[in-house]
Amino acid sequence: MSDTANRPVGRRTFVLGSAAAAGTAALAGPLAPSASAAGFGWSDDGSHYVVDTGASLVFKVSKTNGDLTSLVYKGTEYQGYGGKNSHVESGLGTSTVTVGQSGSTILISVAYGTLKHYYAARSGENNVYLWTNKADDSVSATRYIVRVRAGLFLNDEPDSYTYTTSTVEASDVFAKSDGQTRSKHYSKLRVIDYDCVGWSTGSVGLYVVRSNHEKASGGPFYRSLLRHQSADGGGLYEILYYGENQTEAQRFGLQGPYVIAFTDGGAPSSSLFHANLTTPWADSLGISGYVPASGRGKVAGVGITGRNTAFPYTVGLANSAAQYWGSARSSDGWFSIGGVLPGTYTLTVYKGELAVYTGSVAVTAGGTTTLNTLAIPSSNDPGNASAIWRIGEWNGTPSGFKNADLMTYAHPSDVRAASWTGNVVVGSGTETSAFPCYLWKDVNSGIVVYFRLTAAQAAAAHTLRIGVTTAYANGRPQISVNDWTSSIPSPPSQPSTRSLTVGSYRGNNHTFTYSVPASAWLTDTSQYNVLKINVVSGSGTTSFLSAGTSIDAIDLLA
Repeated sequence: MSDTANRPVGRRTFVLGSAAAAGTAALAGPLAPSASAAGFGWSDDGSHYVVDTGASLVFKVSKTNGDLTSLVYKGTEYQGYGGKNSHVESGLGTSTVTVGQSGSTILISVAYGTLKHYYAARSGENNVYLWTNKADDSVSATRYIVRVRAGLFLNDEPDSYTYTTSTVEASDVFAKSDGQTRSKHYSKLRVIDYDCVGWSTGSVGLYVVRSNHEKASGGPFYRSLLRHQSADGGGLYEILYYGENQTEAQRFGLQGPYVIAFTDGGAPSSSLFHANLTTPWADSLGISGYVPASGRGKVAGVGITGRNTAFPYTVGLANSAAQYWGSARSSDGWFSIGGVLPGTYTLTVYKGELAVYTGSVAVTAGGTTTLNTLAIPSSNDPGNASAIWRIGEWNGTPSGFKNADLMTYAHPSDVRAASWTGNVVVGSGTETSAFPCYLWKDVNSGIVVYFRLTAAQAAAAHTLRIGVTTAYANGRPQISVNDWTSSIPSPPSQPSTRSLTVGSYRGNNHTFTYSVPASAWLTDTSQYNVLKINVVSGSGTTSFLSAGTSIDAIDLLA
């Protein structure tokens, strides 16, 4: 089987066809119990509620704790490994579990303290629809994990545990015998990049279709684990709140639907994807916290000016209760974001992943808030500043720097990584590709950049800027230029967990500025000035877990 067939499915755009509307009649009245029947229906075997979708899928939910204990598709059991079930977090414990049926829908409700979780099945579909309503932090993080038996889907992708491995870091990053690294953290993808994640044998596909993440945290560019596979079995995740390299506070409320979907090998129907998925059939089910389409609004913008058309732009909406985002059209910056809960939101325009505009917008139920053209002030984009030289692009990511792409799906020690050391010469044409995307105190601190100045440039003071996208253990850059040394900058607010070694550069973008006096420059313009960048911090340990930071761009302003 090829590796390609088992990669996470990337984000796609689909036109919603008439088939998506099939079977969406509203349900009348509360759910009523139903006796077991041939085909679609549910039964009680004493320990579980057993649901037959009337297609090729039969699943069981524990009456004790709400675990999903069985997923039988076309006669094959897919659920479970290591004696563990599929469930919220690592299992909820003793819960109140109820079931009901109305027409073509079966709903199983799970109540565990203040947390409520739901499973729904639709007649004739090989899907399980899920919602999770987390009202507070009594359950620490929030994920749903679908545990899959070993041997059914085989892959050797970055997010797998290879079967003959040694531990590289902690207990969750591994090295193969050939030096390549593997970890469940190495998904390659940001939330905005994917609609579903799963595996395919070519004839059977098993996927989790993500929700719109309106109650998740971290924004459109957040990265978290999506799946894993090891000798014991595999796991598919819907991460509703994940604390690793997290930049936002946790949000509470109903999240979903997200979907466990079986297919004949291909990706799930686009009608299931979060951008298109509407569930009017769920409007009357009594799901706690559920807000139908009629209770939501839309934000539409006629355009965005002041863009650099070489970069993609994203518009995000966020407040303490919810988050949403949408892409701005490349031709004129038009955007539309629908399905938004009523409220007042901070609107942010991102160039790549760098915020270049913020404003406020109010959303009302059933209404469309139309915005006039948004104008990005020139000064908001650091890439607009006149620079004597620049390494990298101001886009809020380390893209283009040495090893940048690899670091979203490999450990820095991976054999495929180019050397983390080496000096850089401005004007060589390889400044960006030769400069490492990450700097660590114990690995490559003290990297040197050589550059020349004209006589006029050397006669004046200049500002040097270093943009970063995250930091580990308060790592931040202190610079020296020839014989002049800057003060040690204060550390900006950054996530406190691992980041650079688990596939994520996404923290809080920050720009360090250094006022370099004219006396620092060499007066002999035939000579190279020497810029040295050191990583300083009183925290961190050693090697790739020493204090470090991720680079966005470096420039010397005119």
